Amino acid sequence: MKATEAKFLDFLKKSPQFVIPIYQRTYSWTERECRQLWDDIVRTGRNDAVSAHFIGSIVYIEKGLYQVSSQSPLLVIDGQQRLTTVTLILEALARQLGDSEPVDGFSAKKLRSYYLLNLLEEGERGFKLLLTQTDKASLLALVQQKAQPTDQSLRVTENFAFFEEQVKKLSADLPALCYGLAKLVVVDIALSRDQDNPQLIFESMNSTGRALSQADLIRNFILMGLEPAHQARLYEDHWRPMEVGFGQEGYGSHFDRFMRHYLTLKTGTIPNVRAVYEAFKSHARTPDIDAAGVDALVADIHTFAGYYCAMALGKEIDKKLAEAFRDLRELKVDVAYPFLLELYDDFANGRLESIDFEAAVRLVEAYVFRRAVCAIPTNSLNKTFATFGRALRKDRYLESVQAHLLTLPSYRRFPSDEEFKRELVVRDLYNFPRRSYWLRRLENHGRKERVPVDEYTIEHILPQNENLSAKWRDELGPEWHRVQESWLHTLGNLTLTGYNAEYSDRPFSEKRDLKGGFRESPLRLNEGLRSLDKWDEAAIKNRAERFAAVAAGVWTVPSLQAEVLESYRPRREKKAGYTIDDHPQLALDSPMRDLFEIFRKDVMALDHCVSEEFLKLYVAYKAETNFVDIVPQKSRLRLSLNMQYHELHDPRGLAKDVTNLGRWGNGDVEVSLSKPKELPYVMGLVRQAYEKQMGNGQAEA
Repeated sequence: MKATEAKFLDFLKKSPQFVIPIYQRTYSWTERECRQLWDDIVRTGRNDAVSAHFIGSIVYIEKGLYQVSSQSPLLVIDGQQRLTTVTLILEALARQLGDSEPVDGFSAKKLRSYYLLNLLEEGERGFKLLLTQTDKASLLALVQQKAQPTDQSLRVTENFAFFEEQVKKLSADLPALCYGLAKLVVVDIALSRDQDNPQLIFESMNSTGRALSQADLIRNFILMGLEPAHQARLYEDHWRPMEVGFGQEGYGSHFDRFMRHYLTLKTGTIPNVRAVYEAFKSHARTPDIDAAGVDALVADIHTFAGYYCAMALGKEIDKKLAEAFRDLRELKVDVAYPFLLELYDDFANGRLESIDFEAAVRLVEAYVFRRAVCAIPTNSLNKTFATFGRALRKDRYLESVQAHLLTLPSYRRFPSDEEFKRELVVRDLYNFPRRSYWLRRLENHGRKERVPVDEYTIEHILPQNENLSAKWRDELGPEWHRVQESWLHTLGNLTLTGYNAEYSDRPFSEKRDLKGGFRESPLRLNEGLRSLDKWDEAAIKNRAERFAAVAAGVWTVPSLQAEVLESYRPRREKKAGYTIDDHPQLALDSPMRDLFEIFRKDVMALDHCVSEEFLKLYVAYKAETNFVDIVPQKSRLRLSLNMQYHELHDPRGLAKDVTNLGRWGNGDVEVSLSKPKELPYVMGLVRQAYEKQMGNGQAEA
């Protein structure tokens, strides 16, 4: 590697051609980055005291050479964003200058001859900068002053329009732009294929532009080391279709999310959202995915990306599945995608019928919505769906999905009809994060002709106004304030209307009888209102209970016969029946017995799914598996927390790292408990182990 400081325009002038390899990301700068560079250039050009403005490095490969000394193209590893952006500025400036030359060397003819085109070359060699795919065609059209292609690059065309506008605004101050461009400085870094590692350098590049996305790094990791023909084939056959499928604007973010779900499915482990690339490298380097298997790996990613686009980006062609996926997207059930990707693969390969696939998707929707209504913490959902595939019996596909949902423990439970309806009646659904979702589902359930709910507004039948009219107070009775406070935002008091402005805070009878009022409404949500004489607490509760019963049929709980369900329950091996009496350190007259009783009570209170098991040498407390074990000793309770030491927040430094040390109990953290006054702090440590097991250790998608 050799690095040399150079004026940007001189560097551009002497270089034969810059080529962006196909494994590089597309041009991604937005107006924010463009405006920053523009302001820096103009400010520098207006300040005679500033002799240079550094804009970063240009890193490139030229086989067998260290610096520019031949006419072979330079493959750009880092610097594409700055090269492209300055090229757009130069083209915009050239169009504004015409035949004028306000600063020596800055005329339209010279700008194009020196920095934009290689006039003596033919074909693609006639251009200074070649981008990739859509970006390439758009940039070449610009520097040739031709019309944009049909499938134009949004970033290239939008940023060029921005610079055209800025150049026109400068008007008589164009010399400032010219001087600023002349002062731009870069570091010219040439790499040798034989001596440098472009992949490591690429991974570290994140200097003056936009951060590399996980998608950028993964594409580069796969393609960079391959022969050019192999690169081109994989890119054209697989990677380019994925970029198109995800869309120009959303490719980076969509691909990153997809890859996290894909790796969760393939590895059984949920990658940290900021470490998807590292997780992918580990997956790609497993023994069964060697260099010869890269084609199969990329083809597999392409296949699953298609599934993801169908589900998450609205590209499903099956009408019923498309509706089910739309509801999942509106409910924002991203955590379910690892499981749904497996189902989609089985559906695509004929192992899962369309009707059963739709039913499974609807069960996922019902599971997540019921839990949200019942205010069950979401921190276990990642793990629930990441491991769901292990419970599938693919010869009885839908049945096994239903059974697994019904046998999930309490903190992951599928709420029953009784719990769901009870909570739905009293829950504040007006401030529910996705209220348009549940209103649409309730209104359109079973309809062949869908009601465009988005065209209506939500209506409080009992108004929100704190200063209720005398008529409303009389109708609600002496406890009107409590009734309004308790029921205002609940299911029974909410509906849809196209006459929100007309309704205002009118009494119920007027809302019912005015033109377009409840009596004439075509909406199912308003069916019961036309026959009511007044709107009070009893009417609100009755309507809520009626719609809660309807909701139980919209978001249905699985139904299996008891003997079928029992066949899916795990068989527990019979163990020796140890009890507290088998631990002499916990005898009734021992000093540790009282402390143990207080501790076990607090641990069991964490959740009613927590179980206690006496073993020969320790006592285990489990949710899914052990999260804390106690080894009773004469003067203390020695606790083992089932988590890694570095994961524990322990400001007092009470815990001890026992990783790789022989001991009874599970986990890498040891804590001593000898006095009741230590218990509140120790329970804070135990709770961390419990929540880690429940899924708090994983960030949600």
